[in-house]
Amino acid sequence: MTLYRIADTFFLVFHTLLIFFILFGWIWKRTRLVNLILIILTAGSWTILGIFYGFGFCPLTEWHFSVLRKLGHYNLPASYIKYLADRITGYECNQVWVDRVTLLGLIIALVCSVFSNFRRWFYR
Repeated sequence: MTLYRIADTFFLVFHTLLIFFILFGWIWKRTRLVNLILIILTAGSWTILGIFYGFGFCPLTEWHFSVLRKLGHYNLPASYIKYLADRITGYECNQVWVDRVTLLGLIIALVCSVFSNFRRWFYR
C-alpha cells in the first residue's frame, strides 16, 4: 500500500508540473522547443489516441487513476484536470467547464509556443 501512495504522490507532482510546463514553458527561450514538442504530443494523445480511448486521453492520467483505484478511490472523473481541481479545492467542479478551460489553455499555450518558436527561428 505504501508503494501506491508513493506512486500517487509521484504522479500528482509530476503530472501537475508537466501541465504547468505545457502551459508556461514557452516563456523561457531555453525551453521553448521542448514545450512545443510536449504540446504537440499532448494534442496528439488527446486526438489520435482519443479515437480509440475517448477524446482527451492521457496515458499519465490512466496510470495515475489505476494507482488511485488500487488505493480504493473509485468514481474518478473523466479528466485529470477535473480530478486535480476537485482535489485542490475540495469542491465538485463542473466537468464541462473544466474541459473547456483545459482545451482553451492548451490552444493558448500552443499559439504562444508556435509564435515564440517562430520568432526565435526567424528573428534571431
